[in-house]
Amino acid sequence: MIRLTIFRLALATLPCGLVMLAGCSGGGAPAPSAEQQQATAKAQAAATNLDTYRQLVRIGNDQMAVSMGQDIVRRFPQSAAAAEVQKTLPDIEKRYRETSEKNRLAGLWLYQVSPMQGGTQSTATIQSSKPGGNDSVRLILRRHTDWGQSVFLFGSGAGFVCRGNCTIKATVDGKPVGIKAFAPPSGEPALMIRDDKQFLTLLHGATKITMDVSLADGEKKETLLYEVGGFDPAKWQKLDKPKKK
Repeated sequence: MIRLTIFRLALATLPCGLVMLAGCSGGGAPAPSAEQQQATAKAQAAATNLDTYRQLVRIGNDQMAVSMGQDIVRRFPQSAAAAEVQKTLPDIEKRYRETSEKNRLAGLWLYQVSPMQGGTQSTATIQSSKPGGNDSVRLILRRHTDWGQSVFLFGSGAGFVCRGNCTIKATVDGKPVGIKAFAPPSGEPALMIRDDKQFLTLLHGATKITMDVSLADGEKKETLLYEVGGFDPAKWQKLDKPKKK
């Protein structure tokens, strides 16, 4: 009897965790589940990315803002961050597309000033978008201190078929026009535009020009496409006439 009483007193003095592990938690909050931890991490990532997006918008970096904004919407579609991004992203995407296209078109033109036989020449050159690559045909605007101003096509191989004067069937932004041309007597693979001033008037404000030509190689018919919308007249340098000696 005495031993039983001592044993019961001993049990009463032990820490409760050793007696009943499940019933003695100390009153603390349960640890978050794996799903809760994942949700918290995603919320933090969304908030961090949103802050970056705001900074990119503020400094006007449309390219990076579009990339970051699209990533937020894709990865966190139901988040408050995605909701905020979608208020501004469409306008930024539109502006970025327009700016990118403007830069692409401007980059199609090459402007050069260099010595040329008999004087100095200034050129503005664009390659045909179709056909492209090795089959492309250059459209060249040229000013020369001795030869004056001219516009011509310059290809490769045997050149073009144009007996005497010929009329190129062309379109300017879909509107059909006729462009008079002639082949140079020197035999170069070129096609000279007869009225350069008229052509420059057509070029001003145009976005796309097509020209139907016949190649000397088998008289193959071909449509040349030029995306001319990026032409900058200010970069095609005017030249002073040489002083008379």
